[in-house]
Amino acid sequence: NNEKSVPQLLIRDLKLEKSSLAKLMFSPDQENHPSKAPVKYGELIVLGYNGSLPNGDRGRRKSRFALFKRPKANGVKPSTVHIACTPQAAKAISNKDQHSISYTLSRAQTVVVEYTHDSNTDMFQIGRSTESPIDFVVTDTVPGSQSNSDTQSVQSTISRFACRIICERNPPFTARIYAAGFDSSKNIFLGEKAAKWKTSDGQMDGLTTNGVLVMHPRNGFTEDSKPGVWREISVCGNVFSLRETRSAQQRGKMVENETNQLQDGSLIDLCGATLLWRTAEGLSRTPTVKHLEALRQEINAARPQCPVGFNTLAFPSMKRKDVVDEKQPWVYLNCGHVHGYHNWGNKEERDGKDRECPMCRSVGPYVPLWLGCEAGFYVDAGPPTHAFSPCGHVCSEKTTAYWSQIPLPHGTHTFHAACPFCAHQLAGEQGYIRLIFQGPLD
Repeated sequence: NNEKSVPQLLIRDLKLEKSSLAKLMFSPDQENHPSKAPVKYGELIVLGYNGSLPNGDRGRRKSRFALFKRPKANGVKPSTVHIACTPQAAKAISNKDQHSISYTLSRAQTVVVEYTHDSNTDMFQIGRSTESPIDFVVTDTVPGSQSNSDTQSVQSTISRFACRIICERNPPFTARIYAAGFDSSKNIFLGEKAAKWKTSDGQMDGLTTNGVLVMHPRNGFTEDSKPGVWREISVCGNVFSLRETRSAQQRGKMVENETNQLQDGSLIDLCGATLLWRTAEGLSRTPTVKHLEALRQEINAARPQCPVGFNTLAFPSMKRKDVVDEKQPWVYLNCGHVHGYHNWGNKEERDGKDRECPMCRSVGPYVPLWLGCEAGFYVDAGPPTHAFSPCGHVCSEKTTAYWSQIPLPHGTHTFHAACPFCAHQLAGEQGYIRLIFQGPLD
C-alpha cells in the first residue's frame, strides 16, 4: 500500500506543477517555452519622469517600455513598388491586409511601396495615438509637471504614429529605428507637403512633419560617455543632418557613414518627448532600484544634520517622491550647503525665491532635494553626492556631469540641457552642484 502512495503523490504534484506552468505560458511576453525567460531587446525610458508617470503607469502609457521578443515575428520589409496615377488608384493598391507606404508626389502621381512579412524581425511602434498598432503611447512631456492634467492643455507636437523600431530576432538582436509608424489600416501616408524624394537606386524615402531625431553617445552609456551629434532619421531609416527648423521642407545632407542602429544610451526625440534607449546588456550593468534604495538608506544612516536647527535630515522613501517631508534635506543651490527647511534668511526684496545661506552667506535659490529614482538614467553606480540645479534631483556625480552636457531638443529649433528626472532646463554655470552635508555633532 505504501509503495502505491508515492507515485500517486508525484502525479498529484505534477498536476499542480502543470497548471502553474500553464499560467506562466500565457503571460503576454512569454515565449512558447515556459522554461525560458523571454528575450529582452531593450527598454525605452521617457525623459522627465522619475520612475513612473505622475498619475501612475497604465497599460501602454507608462514612463518606461520593455521590448521583448514576440511569440511570433511581426516585422515587415519593403517589396513591390507601384506608381499610381491618382491617389484613388493608390488607395486601391494599398489593401488593408498589407503594410504599405504611400508617397504623394503630386495630385497626379503617388508611389506606393508595399511591405511584406519578415520572419526574422519584430516591429514595435511608438506614438501619441492610442490605436492598437501603437505599442507604446507617448504624450508630451511638460517639465516638472506633477499630474497629467498639467499636460493635457498643450497642443501636441508628437506625431500620432511617430516611429517604429525593428529588432532582429536572432543574436545580437540589433535594433533599428525608422521615422513614422503604420496606422490601423497598415499604411504610412506621406502627403504632398512632406519632404520626400527618389533615392539613387530608384527607391522612395521621406521625412515626417516634425521629424524623428536620434543622438548616439560616444563611448556608449558609461561614466566615460560624451554627447554625440543629433541626426534625423528618415522613413526608410537613412541618416541626415538636421533641417534648419524642425518641419522645414528642405532635408538635411545624408550622412553616409552613420546608421539607424540604436546603441545603449541612444536618445530618440519625437518633438515633445525624448526617449532613452537602453539595451538589455546595458541595463544589466546599471544600478537597480534596490541599489538606489541601499544608497538612500546609507545616506540616512549617516544622520546628516541641519547646521541651523541641528535636526536630523532624511531622504523620504522612493514611493513618496512628490510630497515634501518635514525631515527632507534642502539645499542652497549657489553653494551646495544642505539644511533642513527653515525660514531664516528670506530676502523680501527678492520675491522670496532667493535666500542667504547661513553657513557662507551666498545668496541664491533654496530648494528641497529629491532622489533620482529612475535607475536607467544613471551612467554609474556612484553615491548620490550631486544635485541638478534648479530642480534639486540628486544622483551620482558622473550622472549629473553627463546629462548637463547633453543638448536636448526644445521646441522647433532650440536645444538645452535638462534634468533627466523632471525635464527642467538646467541653470547655473554647470547645471549641477556638489552637496555639502553636515554630519551629526555627537
